[in-house]
Amino acid sequence: MMSDKTTPDSPKTAKPVRRVVIVGGGAAGWLTAGVLAAEFQGNSAQPLHITLVESPDVPILGVGEGTWPSMRMTLQRIGISEAEFIRTCDASFKQGTRFVDWRAPNTQYLHPFSLPPEYSQLNLANFWLAESQRGSQHLPAFAHSVTPQAAVIDAGRAPKQATTPEYAFNLNYGYHLNAGKFAELLRRHGVEALGVQHRLARVTEVVSDPGGDVQALQLDTGEQLAGDLFIDCSGSRSLLIGEHFRTPFISLKASLANDRALAIGVPYAKADAPIAPTTHSTALSNGWVWDIGLQSRRGVGFVYASEFSGEGAACEQLAAYLTKTAPHIKINEQDFRQLKFNPGHYESFWVQNCVAVGMAAGFVEPLEASALALVEQSAAFIAEQLPSDSQKMAPVARRFNQKMRYHWQGIADFLKLHYVLNQRASSDYWRTMGDRQSCSAALADKLLLWEQQPPWHEDAPRIDELFPSASYQFVLYGMGFMPQHLAATVSRPRLAAQWPRARQLMQDVHTKAVAMTQALETNRALLNKITAKANS
Repeated sequence: MMSDKTTPDSPKTAKPVRRVVIVGGGAAGWLTAGVLAAEFQGNSAQPLHITLVESPDVPILGVGEGTWPSMRMTLQRIGISEAEFIRTCDASFKQGTRFVDWRAPNTQYLHPFSLPPEYSQLNLANFWLAESQRGSQHLPAFAHSVTPQAAVIDAGRAPKQATTPEYAFNLNYGYHLNAGKFAELLRRHGVEALGVQHRLARVTEVVSDPGGDVQALQLDTGEQLAGDLFIDCSGSRSLLIGEHFRTPFISLKASLANDRALAIGVPYAKADAPIAPTTHSTALSNGWVWDIGLQSRRGVGFVYASEFSGEGAACEQLAAYLTKTAPHIKINEQDFRQLKFNPGHYESFWVQNCVAVGMAAGFVEPLEASALALVEQSAAFIAEQLPSDSQKMAPVARRFNQKMRYHWQGIADFLKLHYVLNQRASSDYWRTMGDRQSCSAALADKLLLWEQQPPWHEDAPRIDELFPSASYQFVLYGMGFMPQHLAATVSRPRLAAQWPRARQLMQDVHTKAVAMTQALETNRALLNKITAKANS
């Protein structure tokens, strides 16, 4: 039973929340600062003073990171132009993820960002599955059957045209970006355009008031930084939620064992080399590789579990991948940067007057790029439901904790799904990661139900789901999952009556795929036009 350390023993005198102190920079800290500052800028009824303090000597790994489409709305919200973002952050368009060899060697599938047509009222997966089980000839893969984005991705096309307004789209998209450059853009915009106060200093002491709230931070510059709400964006150190409040940590290692990564930036062979419109995720014998195309280079990393692979063996696997996919570079394993992480999250994320965002709250492996999406959700919640005074802190905290626990369970289940469906029995790593006995009860129930019906709204009911039910469909049917008891479901009169519309929609998908592939230019071509215009 999880508990929140937020219920006071007796009512406190209400104190206005006017000073917010953010501990730690990076994308998490500066995104949170930007969203908060934009929400309260010019609000005379509830003025907010935001200060971000970060250590001057904490490096940011900038090999490449992916976002979800929600980042478009976040950047709009804080007032950054898309052209400036793309130009300054070495950014490119991401339309989903291509999974290579996850099901088994020599297989691949797509998880695109676009939903199937008329998804709110009609579940096309029922009809695709029925056609597949009937052995229909020339039936395209699931993603290609339900969204034109799959064909656009295969053709290396961009998700929009040069004339499309900023942040608008023909096909839903997120971004690949350089995390270091992104944090710097957010810092500059937050300070210069939104009025965020910036301190470069180390925190030497956390000062508490008699009730246990954080009262101030003592800095090595001699300044004591007081606040009403403190936001912990200190990364894996988790200075406030972890070190100061000693909040219990919930490990996910028994289910998701990956706890290491090696990363490197890889230059393109040619300046005009194609830029992949998806993250490439390739399964290897004891882990998997991410491969992200930025404008100037690729960001490549190997994710693995120290339980099954030492650093030397991991270096060999990453080097072998690079030899195959980047034969033009000279591989020096000393250039690999190792990242260590403890997969899991804290039991509570908002404790008294402190809330954790980003890696300070928790982290699991980078599969499906959920980290920044969770930062966005956290920042938006804090901005929209910021308690006006200290008496409202506890109920807001309970609501935040409930929401974040839901999201963390969803992340763990969705990532586990990728492993439990694999048919790679060639190593202890894949057999262990795919063990269904280590699934949560919620995921086990869903897998059982999906034997008779495809995922739909009941499987991801919140409007702010990180992974909508369509995402589960793309993974399930991309990995070859076939329901054993579907026939009784699709024979129901309600679904039988939808067959003509379903066939028409899938035909429309094919027609749109042809038209879009012809009309849209390549990722590289569109990015060149955007950056050239931004530089002019």
